[in-house]
Amino acid sequence: MLRIKRHLIFFVVCLLALALTLSGCGTKPASSSDTSKPAEKKVVKIGATAVPHAEILEAIKPKLAEKGIDLQIVVFNDYIQPNLATDKGDIDANYFQHIPYLETFNTEHKLSLVTIAKVHIEPMGIYSKKVKATADFQKGGTVAIPNDPSNAGRALCVLQSAGLIKLKDGVGIKGTVQDIVENPKELNVKMIDAAQLPRVLDDPKVTGAVINTNYALEAGLNPTKDALYVESKDSPYSNILVTKKERAEDPVLKTVAQELNSDYVKKFIEDKYKGAVVPAF
Repeated sequence: MLRIKRHLIFFVVCLLALALTLSGCGTKPASSSDTSKPAEKKVVKIGATAVPHAEILEAIKPKLAEKGIDLQIVVFNDYIQPNLATDKGDIDANYFQHIPYLETFNTEHKLSLVTIAKVHIEPMGIYSKKVKATADFQKGGTVAIPNDPSNAGRALCVLQSAGLIKLKDGVGIKGTVQDIVENPKELNVKMIDAAQLPRVLDDPKVTGAVINTNYALEAGLNPTKDALYVESKDSPYSNILVTKKERAEDPVLKTVAQELNSDYVKKFIEDKYKGAVVPAF
């Protein structure tokens, strides 16, 4: 009887040991520290105007995806909302403007947006559907320019370089229509929203317009072929990646900046835009 009991106890102990061994071989519950799980992609939202900014951002999306960054591009049709949205935090950064415009916008709206990277230059041009050369502008004709201060001053400098007007000495890009001191053709300079400038070329009362390259490209105008006169390529108007001051060192945004300043993007710009857009790095 004692022998049977001993065998029974031994059998129970073996069963318990087997049960513990099997439970140890089961699937481990998932834990937050499990490094085998794929890392979630970091989302970054960047506001841009459609051409060429959004196109350039699209070009780097696959590169950023390889680095675990999901780039989401928010397209804007004006020059006001992208900066306001960046300041509010609705988007992480924007890419649509040049340095003088940002400086003016910060001052007027009491913001502290900063440049992360210079990317490209878009030479501004004079366009017309009425004449074939700037020398053909008729006396008393109308020339449309952007109505925001930094681009208006820049457009007036382009008109001056083309020999159509002369500005007061020293005003440079800060010049206004009131600073025109010589206007041999008595041109009427009309200020219009930058995005609308390509459309006014069809207006029978408008001889020509000074248009930003992004809006010219959107309208199917190629500066190297269609412009009567193009701003010099050594222009200081670099288009930039911009964010809030406190996010200037954000590692994700820094990675975006690195991709925008890569050899890949340089070649993309040169191949796609054929001189209408010029790398600024």
